[in-house]
Amino acid sequence: MESISVFDMLKIGVGPSSSHTLGPWRASERWIRELKDSKKFDLVEEITINLYGSLSLTGVGHATDLATVLGLLGYDPVTIPVENIDPEINNLKTFNRLNLNGERSIDFDLENDVVFNKKFLPFHPNGMKFTARLQNGKTTSSTFYSIGGGFVVKEERKNAKKQLEKFKQFPFPIVKGTDLAAFCEQEGKKISEIVYENEKSLRTEAEIDAGLKTIWNVLLESMYLGCHTEGTPPAGLNVRRMSPDSHKKLIGEQN
Repeated sequence: MESISVFDMLKIGVGPSSSHTLGPWRASERWIRELKDSKKFDLVEEITINLYGSLSLTGVGHATDLATVLGLLGYDPVTIPVENIDPEINNLKTFNRLNLNGERSIDFDLENDVVFNKKFLPFHPNGMKFTARLQNGKTTSSTFYSIGGGFVVKEERKNAKKQLEKFKQFPFPIVKGTDLAAFCEQEGKKISEIVYENEKSLRTEAEIDAGLKTIWNVLLESMYLGCHTEGTPPAGLNVRRMSPDSHKKLIGEQN
């Protein structure tokens, strides 16, 4: 039982996939925090990333390898200027050096240190394992799973208790659609009003308003860029963008 906020469902981040791009990026950020918390960050000399199962089979097309690396570089998928992505990746490929979290430069070969492992881990098909060799010769590793929607978990689900506590804050805890329907009838409220009351238990009205406006503006910008950007998108699939053609056709039909 976990609480789901509107801001859990509507995440801003670099695409193309919440499970294969955004999730692995977030996993990289979490691993860096783990290294810092365990006082191992300053000891890291080499890093290997293993992508398992679905992340391996379709990871190239979804830029999973690039997403994990950009997370290790210290970039955030919400705030990174998209024009910085190609130069950072090209720089990494040219010099085989990774500036870990923007703090420490270590050897890193993108072609060999990101391993596409077709094996499926038993817990979830979207598994990834980060391994670091330390200055003392020891290794440390951590495994994460990207379960969709940008959510990243570990098998032991250490954050589940925190999520459960957050869920208990909701004035209208909802597990099933029938729960939501019952609350609407009981309170004489619309679905949006029930959801809003739950959101207010997590954030102020001003924070909710600002957050929704940010999401709306990103959606508008994404639609505009999608309709007016021709050619092929990054990630190497070489699939021609279809939105500009559809946009032109629709505009033409309206004239």
